[in-house]
Amino acid sequence: MKTLSASALGSILIIATSLFSCNQTGDGNSSKQSQSAGDKTTEVRVEMENHTGSNTDVEVVTLESGDQVIKVPEDGWLTVDVPIRVPGRYKTEVRLAAGSELPVTCWLEDYIDNKDGRTFNVTGSLEFPVSDQKDQLITVHKDGTPLNSGIHKMRLHIQGGEARVDWINFTLLKKHQGSPEMLMQNTKGDEWVVVWSDEFDKGDQPDLAKWTYDIGNWGWGNNELQYYTEGNKENARIENGNLIIESHKNHMGEKWTSARLTTRGKTSFVYGRIEMRAKVPVEKGNWTAGWMLGDKYVDELSWPYCGEIDILECVGFEIDDLTGDGLHHASVHCGAYYFKLNNQPTGITEVKSMNSEYHLYAIEWTPEYIKAFVDDVHYFTYEDTSDSLTWPYNEPQNIILNLAMGGGWGGAQGMDESVTSQQVVIDYVRVYERR
Repeated sequence: MKTLSASALGSILIIATSLFSCNQTGDGNSSKQSQSAGDKTTEVRVEMENHTGSNTDVEVVTLESGDQVIKVPEDGWLTVDVPIRVPGRYKTEVRLAAGSELPVTCWLEDYIDNKDGRTFNVTGSLEFPVSDQKDQLITVHKDGTPLNSGIHKMRLHIQGGEARVDWINFTLLKKHQGSPEMLMQNTKGDEWVVVWSDEFDKGDQPDLAKWTYDIGNWGWGNNELQYYTEGNKENARIENGNLIIESHKNHMGEKWTSARLTTRGKTSFVYGRIEMRAKVPVEKGNWTAGWMLGDKYVDELSWPYCGEIDILECVGFEIDDLTGDGLHHASVHCGAYYFKLNNQPTGITEVKSMNSEYHLYAIEWTPEYIKAFVDDVHYFTYEDTSDSLTWPYNEPQNIILNLAMGGGWGGAQGMDESVTSQQVVIDYVRVYERR
């Protein structure tokens, strides 16, 4: 695994500064970047009068304030080029002028020219309320949009009514960081020996030497409802020797809050046996996941080519509310096989009392295969190692633990509206090698 030195990174940023210098328009830059001295916080603003295309006739409208906005009909879209200097997770803001008779929603599509013809929704729905204050400028935002450095060809979609769009703004919340430590496990030997673990038996919050928080509510590529918080004990804490990940409805001004922990930025792994001992929630609408994602992931264009291995994955609507008996899934996603092609290799097995009893979810990952187990019972094998599209699994992967609410799978049969919180209890996570 290659990591950049500080001097090399500085050289890249100098080049990027030159590459992304912007033309002056009106009283400011069409794309504005500003950096704070301490944390390299970066802001990029794109004035919509500088859009590069549309699917319908649009017009420039001057407000009473003197601001110029672009009037876009319902179901219209505008394309823009967005220069991003620093890869990371961004706050994405859109500003519209009030005046539509209907609530307007919009969403932002990234990489509109991607080779796979996919649709990358990187904000989820941004909802604008009806206002009787004509020409009032209203800004809404979503947090956590993943963006790599470079020029992003994006499309702003308008739905629900006519919109008058002023600008889109991107502010860096957290800089992307690859994992400085990579552990490659030996897979030949007589017994499995632990080489990395978190037993969740120290302190009252996750160990930041091992875990990073992913943050935000941009939908996570699946139109999920939750806002992933950082350092909030109500969403992630250590309690009685367990990691508790807990979602809450109508919390902190969000539809749902929850937590997502990853070893990205700390440690990545190649091969070995990876175990998670856990209890999962029931009720319709939740989506529990303990999984691995290629350390090469930076933004949505990285996936599925970076590879994904799902070790613990289940949804509430497949679990009986009373008994806790339900279905558990293990899958792999890669360039050749992934869920948006509906051809991902998957194993499904029945598990008893998923919410009231601990179960051991595991994979054994070698250069030749990936095998999945529940309570040491083998139920799934993947072994297509033919090329990089089918087998990106000789590259480092990081571990992710999260509890999502709603979304394309978790919310496929709706939400149990009586539920106000959900909880995943994880006893430990361990990585082994053979010796």
